[in-house]
Amino acid sequence: MGRMPIAWQLVRVAGPSMVPTLYDGDVVLVRHGARVRGGDVVLARFRTLPDRFVVKRTVRPESGGWLLGSDNDAAGGDSRSHGPADVLGRVLLRWPGGRRIRLPRRVRRGSGHLPGRGSAVTDSTNR
Repeated sequence: MGRMPIAWQLVRVAGPSMVPTLYDGDVVLVRHGARVRGGDVVLARFRTLPDRFVVKRTVRPESGGWLLGSDNDAAGGDSRSHGPADVLGRVLLRWPGGRRIRLPRRVRRGSGHLPGRGSAVTDSTNR
């Protein structure tokens, strides 16, 4: 039997590109497969940087993907530099950095439904 697709993922934010909405060290809950609209905060990959996960805000659909923006224009690293991105999921919740997240026992014990670490963001379930 094949692996079930990942529906939910906890991701630790790294860097200042989404300040003041998200800060370095915050943890966000991502819903994979959720409907995405302009203005949503999402987990994505730029097509020019396929090995790097990013958390950005959707601007508008383009070329079968999305143009993404940073809330902190000074930080850059958005579609103005990297072009369209493929959205993996929508951010639904945020926990401020430094707070311990209490997960249900079955998830803490490793249900196997959460992926490993990304390069721009880290999967906080492995901490």
